[in-house]
Amino acid sequence: MRRIVLVEYQTTAGVRLTAPQLERLRRLAPSVAVAPAAGGRGAYDLTPGSLVGSVSLGDPPAGGPVLEIRPKLPVGQLLFLVAYALDPRRWSDVPLDFAPHTPLLEAVVPAYLALVRRAVGRGLLHAYRPQEDALPVLRGRLRLDAQIGRRWGQAPPVEVAFDDFTADNAENRLLKAALRRLRRLPLLPPASAAAVRAALHPFEGVADLAVPSASLPRVRYTRLNAHYRPALELARRLLGGTAFDLGAGDVPGTAFLVDMNVVFEDFVVAALRRALDLTPAVFPQGAAGKELLLDRAGAVRLRPDLSWWTGERCAFVGDVKYKRTRAPGVEHPDLYQLLAYAVATGLPGGLLVYAAGEAGPATHTVDGRELQVTALDLAGPPDSVLGQIATLAGRVRRLRRRVAPDPPAILGGSRHPT
Repeated sequence: MRRIVLVEYQTTAGVRLTAPQLERLRRLAPSVAVAPAAGGRGAYDLTPGSLVGSVSLGDPPAGGPVLEIRPKLPVGQLLFLVAYALDPRRWSDVPLDFAPHTPLLEAVVPAYLALVRRAVGRGLLHAYRPQEDALPVLRGRLRLDAQIGRRWGQAPPVEVAFDDFTADNAENRLLKAALRRLRRLPLLPPASAAAVRAALHPFEGVADLAVPSASLPRVRYTRLNAHYRPALELARRLLGGTAFDLGAGDVPGTAFLVDMNVVFEDFVVAALRRALDLTPAVFPQGAAGKELLLDRAGAVRLRPDLSWWTGERCAFVGDVKYKRTRAPGVEHPDLYQLLAYAVATGLPGGLLVYAAGEAGPATHTVDGRELQVTALDLAGPPDSVLGQIATLAGRVRRLRRRVAPDPPAILGGSRHPT
């Protein structure tokens, strides 16, 4: 099988593609910029964006070329970021020891299988589910109205309602759906496909999930299902959540892509929460649950990646950027965005966090507000990256301490800047 290798944000010149292959690429991976190459007709210069992974450019089962978009980071480092964001306490349970250029799909499958095995190691999660049925004997309570309306003078069967203690619940359906999606991928190596098939055996009594990826059932986590959480969160991403997109249009299951912007943001938020010992309610991602407005009319809502709240007041604000778009140095739009956050919250400044190599440390003072820029080097081992997070958390604490005891905040339309 022909393999076309690209690297995120780098241009590969003169890639030869047929018209059907080019159309398939544009549908499945629109983040890849395509330009005619100097090599003549049928040759193209390809520049990936932030999505990395694999795309099959041929029609299954006939096969065809596979486009592999490699991240700048070694794949083990990428998986560390994903695993830590899913479960900061047990991220090391996920296998990370892969050759640097292992295709992403071949690394993600063992990671997901490890989380599934950990989740179901004590058996599938069972829960009570309300159910109605017509049975030969009474079970639970009699549905008298249904019995009279449907079976007047007939018994059995008996119309009943009862709580069924079953493994056929939303949690297991989600885990099974992600396994089935992986199994259908023509990009999956035979050994990984066999491992996925084996992992499906415990779920034979669980119904298949037949809903669009955008309408996946939400799971409320409690102490009873908390051990399922990392596997479920990765399953949601595999099924088309915030980080992964598997397929598009009428060609499902022929692309496996992950957005590095989302991976980096999720990691920084989760790692800072852990280092600062804060809850999602106090340190929300995207100001979830908060109403942050820039203008008097409330038409411009803001969603900073990082924010620290004391009650209904924002005491720290920041943003996370994995990749800039032009030459080295801070991007002006990034600073404008951070300035808007500082103005809306009434804070004396904010923090912009880049991935290392995209910008160096700097401080920009704008109209009395201090916009600080820093970077995280993701290339080192996990202990090194987490050490940088600890340093970053200290910086966040210092910025928060600069805020007056009663800082102004723009929440719920109660107060707005002029």
